[in-house]
Amino acid sequence: MQPLRGIMFKVLSVFMFMGMASLIKAASADVPPGQAVFFRSFFALPIILGWLAIRGELRHGWKTNNPLGHFWRGLVGTSAMGLGFTGLGLLPLPEVTAIGYAAPLLVVVFAAMFLNEDVRAFRLSAVALGMVGVLIVLSPRLSVGASLNVSETLGAVVVLMGAVLAALAQVFVRKLVATEGTAAIVFWFTITSSVMALFTLPWGWVVPGWSVAAMLIMAGLLGGIGQIFLTSSYRFADASLVAPFDYTSMILALVIGYFIFDEVPTGTMLLGAGIVIAAGVLIIWRERRLGLQRAQQRKATGNVGG
Repeated sequence: MQPLRGIMFKVLSVFMFMGMASLIKAASADVPPGQAVFFRSFFALPIILGWLAIRGELRHGWKTNNPLGHFWRGLVGTSAMGLGFTGLGLLPLPEVTAIGYAAPLLVVVFAAMFLNEDVRAFRLSAVALGMVGVLIVLSPRLSVGASLNVSETLGAVVVLMGAVLAALAQVFVRKLVATEGTAAIVFWFTITSSVMALFTLPWGWVVPGWSVAAMLIMAGLLGGIGQIFLTSSYRFADASLVAPFDYTSMILALVIGYFIFDEVPTGTMLLGAGIVIAAGVLIIWRERRLGLQRAQQRKATGNVGG
């Protein structure tokens, strides 16, 4: 294990994904979300293939024992991506980022429901706290009154739905890792999301200008690089160690939103985001403690058996 290298790769992945989201947001006024999903997925493919070639897995790494599992993961994950991209065109970048933090909280709930993972009161309480934070972020968009903005309300709803589907996609990934390698999971998601995005063609794809096309292509390249950095981070450090660095995305979102998109965060959004982040860190801390305890128990059992 090389924890510092793992953290470095994790932070780099956050930078890549935030750059990708910013480019998608910048292009959202010119292209529909389904077309953005296609560019994000298709132009990540050369990066993924190059990565497989460097790892010596180009010939065999993409092989799968569970094609149906990849299909369902691709369907749910692509839908989550499309909803997230829709929200980027309707809401400020920091707000989309904050609502998206609901996904790892919901993974805890879905893992208990669908994978029979043991989830105790501490983590459930942290999830409940985090969802309170999400509701605080959502509250200005869902309030009824003269100030209600229909497009922003729609944006809040679709981003939250995207977070729910993103959490479900993570559950599918947890099932896939039992039989599939990382390379196959990354490769087949890129393929399935590219193909599934093509089904949105009847909903108004356009011929983008050169600048917009360049932004979309760059978004795909950054997404592919970010995926590789993310995968690499877990090779060098425990997931519980690098996971908290996901929340550096809020700092980036605030900076990019303010200086690039002229978005000024509200106190309500910052309060809700802070609560969600605190809940997420509590869950990660608890996971790390349980992991260390399990490791000590295995070591003690091994010593006794020796």
